[in-house]
Amino acid sequence: MQTPESLPTEIDLSRPSAARVYDYFLGGAHNFEIDRQLAEQIAAMTPNLAATMRSGREFLRRAVRVLLDAGIDQFLDIGSGIPTVGNVHEVAQAANPDARIVYVDIDPVAVAHSHELLAGNDRATAVLADLREPKLILDHAAASGLIDFDRPLGILLAGVVHFVPDADRPADILATLRAAAAPGSYLVISHSTFEDQPQEMLDAQRLSARTATEITLRSRAEITGFFGDWTILEPGVVHMPLWRPDSPSDVDEHPERFGAFGGVARHDRAAG
Repeated sequence: MQTPESLPTEIDLSRPSAARVYDYFLGGAHNFEIDRQLAEQIAAMTPNLAATMRSGREFLRRAVRVLLDAGIDQFLDIGSGIPTVGNVHEVAQAANPDARIVYVDIDPVAVAHSHELLAGNDRATAVLADLREPKLILDHAAASGLIDFDRPLGILLAGVVHFVPDADRPADILATLRAAAAPGSYLVISHSTFEDQPQEMLDAQRLSARTATEITLRSRAEITGFFGDWTILEPGVVHMPLWRPDSPSDVDEHPERFGAFGGVARHDRAAG
């Protein structure tokens, strides 16, 4: 694990990082005291939050496996966070050693740790970029030599679009990403919601304002709109544990308690 002294000087350790807080909840080692303090405050308000984070990661793994079964062998994972067990390249390359992955994150610490993890893996890389600049992300992905936008790919937006406020026009951002994808591509989204949530969960979400990336909670209808005119796969945009669970026993009695919807869509038409 890196120490604060070994990190790039431009990294601001005076405020918590959403990526490092997420890493803490997943049991990772790439976080600092200021991140742990915020995480523990949030956990005190919502004791099941770590389970929620794990549910999001499990949804992503299931979605990646579905895309692999559909023949997808290249992935653009935007908002990938800090590498933890079960990352996209591990899942994808276990099934297809030739699978290629470009991770994108706004947090320099997340990207720095990704570079460490991916050393020696010539089919995966990480770039520093902001989802609010989708054209730059597309340029970086193309320049990496790992993503061919003339072929189908998987665009993964797991737990990241809710960090884009309405003022930054997330629907336009998603439209730009969809327009760059070839027919046969897939889009994966998980997104926090206010629907079916108790007040303590909403209060905990507001603590995200203390990080550089505040969360905007949205409705199922708003999240569904991010898929545009792509074909949404069954079972639709649903609470994450309900999206193609590995077994019925994996579904919680109250899947809404995890506070997020997930869905996957396929590009079936020539227009994005």
